[in-house]
Amino acid sequence: MSDSATSPVFPTGLYPEREEERLGKMERFAANVGGLFAPWIRPGPERFRWIIEGVRSHGRTVDAMSDAEILEESLRLRPALRREGFSRELVARTFALAREVAGRRLGTPHFDVQLVGGLVLLQGMVGEMETGEGKTLTATLAAATLALSGIAVHIITVNDYLARRDAAWMSPIYEALGLKVGTILHGMPPAAKQQAYRADITYCTNKEVAFDYLRDRIVLWDRPTAVRLRVERLYGEKSRLNQLLLRGLQFAIVDEADSVLIDEARTPLIISSEGEGAHPPAVYKEAIEAAKSLVRREDYVLSESEHRVELTSRGKGRVRTFDWKPVGFGAGEDQKEELIEQALSALHLFSKDKQYLIKDGKIQIIDEYTGRLMADRSWERGLHQLIEVKEDCEVTVRKDTKARISYQRFFRRYLGLSGMTGTAREVAGELWSIYRLRVVTVPTNKPIKRVYKPDQVFRRAGKKWEAVVRTVAELHEEGRPVLVGTRSVEASEHLSVLMN
Repeated sequence: MSDSATSPVFPTGLYPEREEERLGKMERFAANVGGLFAPWIRPGPERFRWIIEGVRSHGRTVDAMSDAEILEESLRLRPALRREGFSRELVARTFALAREVAGRRLGTPHFDVQLVGGLVLLQGMVGEMETGEGKTLTATLAAATLALSGIAVHIITVNDYLARRDAAWMSPIYEALGLKVGTILHGMPPAAKQQAYRADITYCTNKEVAFDYLRDRIVLWDRPTAVRLRVERLYGEKSRLNQLLLRGLQFAIVDEADSVLIDEARTPLIISSEGEGAHPPAVYKEAIEAAKSLVRREDYVLSESEHRVELTSRGKGRVRTFDWKPVGFGAGEDQKEELIEQALSALHLFSKDKQYLIKDGKIQIIDEYTGRLMADRSWERGLHQLIEVKEDCEVTVRKDTKARISYQRFFRRYLGLSGMTGTAREVAGELWSIYRLRVVTVPTNKPIKRVYKPDQVFRRAGKKWEAVVRTVAELHEEGRPVLVGTRSVEASEHLSVLMN
């Protein structure tokens, strides 16, 4: 058996990232086939149990060290990790240090199963860990080892609260090892973000880091050479190197990996600016009125599950008879059809208080995963303006896309990627076929007492909500707190009304 725990990909260049993979038909076929078998061909946790004995062995020595000696040892590990990579010996030594300082600074040394989870993350896999098993603490093992080797680590959370909380909570561990921690929060000025990204380990949300990457791509739009960037730096603060936020995409540890990497995989992330020339509001009003005259199933097909609308042959024929031309959208029939399809989407696929709400007379997008408003975001290709017409709001200037990417494409550009979640086996196939990520189920520290009851399916939504309210009431009578998860803000508010 090899003495290497894993083979790290050390970053090179001024902005290290993985080149976008272009798969041929055979490669795509192989990836899909691999994804089919991935749920059943998964590494077992016993493959990683060597780390437990390794850490225990080094722990006897580390336990006798002073805080200053632990810091000195971590400094000695830096060049060794960089030179030798993640050998079993070096990984065990590093984990032992992290475990010891976690016990001293937080009073919670890592459990044996968390050592296994940390190794899973370090090896670029997804650790499936039950709720309450300490994923936040587990991530510090891999993050500290990577950071000591010189790799910039992004620990990705789903919201600002978790990014701030986890960074503050885990900072004592990193600081005891001589590592700097940064936190990225929404609304931070660029200079503060630059400083946070230059830390050894940065806590941030998936949205913030992805949009910051897009901002860097705008700065580097013509992909200048390293030599050219260094020459530009001679010009001072206005050089492109000094405008960059990130240090590239070196390694990401993604919390709630199934949600971020799969559920939101195709979510488009777009940076836009005001388009050249304002299009008259009449264009959008005419499109909405024209769309209202079309008949579902005869003129267009609506797929709510896929969030898509498409004109039929009959519908396209009707659109050609409309005696108006969408100024600014091109003179061809294709452009007219596109605008009508967008108008149909605005009418039938986007609902107030679900995808958006009206605040101060303006349309504001609701993040369907967090329920938060995204005041600085707008839909593209005229959709935002069409919804404004639909809701009788003032029509704003249409925006043109400057940069865009999906989470799927973004996370595939990291040189190293791993994740944590409580529910990964259901998406193990997709994680492999899209990201080449294996799933490892990490054992629990103690036997599980949780009882899984069978799903209940109802023919009508009303009956479903009645059952939810009844169940909540019964559990409340027993003195048990209840957390109810819903798919949207609208559903949460509806349930709140029913329970009140």
